Amino acid sequence: MMPTAAASRIDVRSLAPEQRHATIFRGFDDLGHDQWIELVNDHDPKPLQRLFESRNAGQFEWTYLERGPERWRVQLRRLIPVAAELNDSCCSGGACGG
Repeated sequence: MMPTAAASRIDVRSLAPEQRHATIFRGFDDLGHDQWIELVNDHDPKPLQRLFESRNAGQFEWTYLERGPERWRVQLRRLIPVAAELNDSCCSGGACGG
């Protein structure tokens, strides 16, 4: 099931190449469980996908929305809750008081 709207859209085409990956990782790190961002790039971001696989294995879903030749769009969705969400329950730490 695809969420209805992107948490944000990150268009890195106007960024310097050395800023692109850091910007995208920061956007992903800010996502909550089942939220997603739309990435827009001027080339196939396959190398970035491999970086995500090594850095965030099992934590994301990568779906191409558009495949060039001038623009690539990817839906990048967080699959598992982040630690802050896990600790934001009445039973955080396993010590449920209620």
